[in-house]
Amino acid sequence: MASELPSVIRRSARDIGDDFAGWRRILGLTAEQVADRADITRDTLRKLEHGDPTVSFSAVLRVARALGVLGTLTEALDPLSTDLGRARADLLLRKRVR
Repeated sequence: MASELPSVIRRSARDIGDDFAGWRRILGLTAEQVADRADITRDTLRKLEHGDPTVSFSAVLRVARALGVLGTLTEALDPLSTDLGRARADLLLRKRVR
């Protein structure tokens, strides 16, 4: 049995779901349109928008693409877009020694 998720993860899942729903409304799209474009069920989109952390990672990426924010999401996670990441970029280039 999986342990309960930490509250910070549950809160982040709700925030991300709210953000996806906000983008959908800003773009004037219905839930059905986004679900169709993302090739997921309307129920999966509802779960995602309501912060259900069990929604698959692929569904999150599909919805981000359907809303036109996949590039933004990808860039936000790029370690080289931060001062710390740039300062330690050499760690990305090191090869594992066996």
